[in-house]
Amino acid sequence: MFGARCLLRALRSCTSAPCPRHKPSARLSVRDALGVRSTNGERVKVQGWIRSVRSQKEVLFLHINDGSSLESLQVVADSSFDSRELAFGSSVEVQGQLVKSPSKKQNVELKAEKIEIVGNCDAKDSGFVHIHTPIITSNDCEGAGELFQVEPSSKIKVPEENFFNVPAFLTVSGQLHLEVMSGAFTQVFTFGPTFRAENSQSRRHLAEFYMVEAEISFVESLQDLMQVMEGLFKTATMMVLSNCTEDVELCHKFIAPGQKDRLEHMLKNNFLIISYTEAVEILKQASQNFTFTPEWGVDLHTEHEKYLVKHCGNIPVFVINYPLALKPFYMRDNEDGPQHTVAAVDLLVPGVGELFGGSLREERYHFLEQRLARSGLTEAYQWYLDLRRFGSVPHGGFGMGFERYLQCILGIDNIKDVIPFPRFTHSCVL
Repeated sequence: MFGARCLLRALRSCTSAPCPRHKPSARLSVRDALGVRSTNGERVKVQGWIRSVRSQKEVLFLHINDGSSLESLQVVADSSFDSRELAFGSSVEVQGQLVKSPSKKQNVELKAEKIEIVGNCDAKDSGFVHIHTPIITSNDCEGAGELFQVEPSSKIKVPEENFFNVPAFLTVSGQLHLEVMSGAFTQVFTFGPTFRAENSQSRRHLAEFYMVEAEISFVESLQDLMQVMEGLFKTATMMVLSNCTEDVELCHKFIAPGQKDRLEHMLKNNFLIISYTEAVEILKQASQNFTFTPEWGVDLHTEHEKYLVKHCGNIPVFVINYPLALKPFYMRDNEDGPQHTVAAVDLLVPGVGELFGGSLREERYHFLEQRLARSGLTEAYQWYLDLRRFGSVPHGGFGMGFERYLQCILGIDNIKDVIPFPRFTHSCVL
C-alpha cells in the first residue's frame, strides 16, 4: 500500500574485500549460541534486533535477540563501530567469534568482527512494544453497539449455543487489550484492521479500516498524551514527505494543488488546544449556518469540526474535556461541575475533521465501578475492573485512523480512494 516503502531501508552492499582464510561463518540462532558450552573461537553469524546498547570508551556492548530465546546474546564490539546507527530496535547481522564470557550472567558472548545494519529503527528510543490485538472479541470498546457479530457459517447443532460460549464480534478497537498489555510493557501500540457496522456512506467513513492505537502507562495529563499524538503526526508526515516524494508530489499536483503548502503550514506550527465548551461557544457565534445546531452536551459533527479548524487558521486543533454523557465508560472523570466532563481529546485536522481520538483512562476502582454499574456492564467488564485492583496506574491512550491520515496528508477528499478494497454499507466487492 502507498507509503509502506518509506519505512523500509535497502540492505547495505556487501564488502568486495577478499575473503580471509577461515571457514565461512556458521549461522546460529540466539538460542543455539547461548546453548554452546565449550568454545573454540569458532566464527559465527547471528541475526536479530538490538535490545540494548551500552557504549564505553573503548568497547561497545550490544544485546541481540531474534525471538528464539527469552535471553539476549551479548555482543562485544570495538568502539570504532558507529554506535549512532546501532539503535534500539534496529535489525543487524553480526559476524565474529563466539568466546567464553568473563561474566557470570552468561556462558558465552560474541566478539564482533563485522556488524551490518539490516534495517534502521526510526522509532529509536521511543520504547513502544508492538502488540497484535485480536480481531475477534467479546467486547464493545466504543459502547455504541455498531458491531459485526461473528458466527459460524454452518448451523451448529444447538442454535442457542455460541461458538465461543459468548457472543463474539469483529473488533472496533484494540484499546482494551492494549490496556492489559500496558500493565506489563508500559508503552504499547497496535496497527491493524477495525470494523464498524455504521450505516454511513459519507466521504470519511468505512466499515473496515486500519487504526494505529497506543496506550501509555504513568500518563497523568492530557498534555502529555497530546504531545505524543502531535509527535506521531509530525514525525510520520515528515518521513512520508522525505521518503515518498514522487508519490506525494503526484497527488499534490493532480488531485490537491496547494496541499503541500497547507501541509507545511501544519508541520511548522504548534497544534492548538481548546476545550469542548470553548468549541461550542465558537460555533454558536459563527456566521455560518450549520445543518446541525451546536449545543453543549451534543456531539460535534463533521461540519463543526471543519469550521473549528478553519477558525484556528487551518492549524490542527485539540478539543479536550468532553461531556461525560457523550463518552464511553473508560474515560477519566474530571470531577468538575456543574458541566460534568471527562479527560477526552480529539485532534481535528484540515479537510478531514477528527483524525485522532483519545483520553486518560479511569484508573480509580470506585469511579469505574460506579460507571459500569450505571451502564449495566459490571458483569461483562469484571475483568477490566479487576485491572484496577492489582497495581493500577494512571494511563491513557489514543487511536488514529490510517485512511483518514492519508486523506489529510495527500488532500484526497473521499476516504474510499485511499484504500484498495473499500467496505461500506451495501458494498463488499471482491
